[in-house]
Order: sequence, then structure tokens, then C-alpha cells
Amino acid sequence: MAGAKTQTHDNRFPGESAQYRKARNDLLAKEQELRDKIEEVAEARRKLPPGGDLIDDYEFEEIDYIDGSTTTMLLSELFGDKDHLIVYSYMYGPDWKNPCPSCTSLIDGLNVSSRHVRQQVELVVVGKASPKQLHAIAVERGWRDLRLLSSEENDYTRDYLSQPEESTESLVPLMNVFERDGDEIRHFWASETLWTPLPGGHPRHLDIIWPLWGLLDITRAGRHPTMGPKLRY
Repeated sequence: MAGAKTQTHDNRFPGESAQYRKARNDLLAKEQELRDKIEEVAEARRKLPPGGDLIDDYEFEEIDYIDGSTTTMLLSELFGDKDHLIVYSYMYGPDWKNPCPSCTSLIDGLNVSSRHVRQQVELVVVGKASPKQLHAIAVERGWRDLRLLSSEENDYTRDYLSQPEESTESLVPLMNVFERDGDEIRHFWASETLWTPLPGGHPRHLDIIWPLWGLLDITRAGRHPTMGPKLRY
């Protein structure tokens, strides 16, 4: 992976100049280095030693999209027949008028990816907002495939660092992964680059799963310095 020999190819696009091809090949080498580095990091992630034991088998309310009714689910039950569980913490509190637009944009993507991801691992989104609030935004956004749960009545967000302060105004969009081995459930990984942002305050801790930014990055315009996703257009 890392350190692999740079590869070139003979494909050319209409009207490109020699200057363009030289610069493009230089960029291609960097893109290959990035690809190799992503693979290297993923391999290192898989080799992490066991994390901490689950400290509580939290009770969540899972929302039925049809009528907004809920089913009480323990965290241990969320695994189903899988051994890995991805939990995204939605920045939406019970006293919030609207959810976080950026979180909502990311969840739009997770909704359509969910059925594919769940062939191998379980994936859920957990919001501190009430089931009624979460059902309303799900209906508005047209979410159907995503598992959406309320943690309004448990301490999951506080314990797993998605709510650093007592007030739900402090909610942060952390992603946690848990793994199960028999009856034992352990924490595996979290998007900790949230707490080590780039200059300018951009953590980019979940860009790897968020198509919006990747699409903008392949244009000359790139990411707008201030413009982000909107809740409504």
C-alpha cells in the first residue's frame, strides 16, 4: 500500500495540452499517495486493541416512520445478527427549534446508504430530541431506510462524549463504533479528529463518509469558506 510505485496511464482527454498533462500526472501521483494512505489508515484502524467495555446497556426509543410510534431497544439489541454497530450522534436536542443543518445533510446521505451498509454491519442515528421531533424531521426529509432512535431518556450522549456539558446546546456530531464478541460489547472507535480541527476550526472528522465535501473538492472552486448545507432550500 504505502510507498507503492506511482502509476501512469495512456488515456487522454480532448484538447488537453502537454502542460495540463504534466500537471495532471503530478497530481495523479499525489492522489495515488492519498489513496494508499487511506488504505494504510483503515488497516491500522482494524488492528486497534479492544476498547473499553460498554458501561450501560442503554434504552433507546426506535421510531417507526409510518406513524411515529416507538419501540424500546437496548443498545445490545441494536446489533441484530451483526457484530459491529455504527452510531451517529445527531445534533438535535429536545429544546431545539431545528436540528443542525450539517448533521441533517450527512444523515440524508446515510439514509440512502443504510440498506447497503447494513448487509455487513448495523448503522443507527441517535438524537437527543424527542421521538416526536425526530419523526417530524424524518418525514420532512423523506428518510425511510435509516434506523432513527431517541436518547432523550438515557445518558448515552453524555457518556460517549456527544454532549460534553449538561445543556443539550453542547451537543456535538460524534460517530462511535461498537463491537460485540459473544456477550461482551466494547467501544471500538470514534471520530476523534473532531477535537483536533484544522486551522480555521474545520475538524473534517466525518468527510470520509460525507459525499458533499468530496464532490466539491474535485472542482476548481472547492469548498466555500463559509457556505455549508442548509436545512431548507
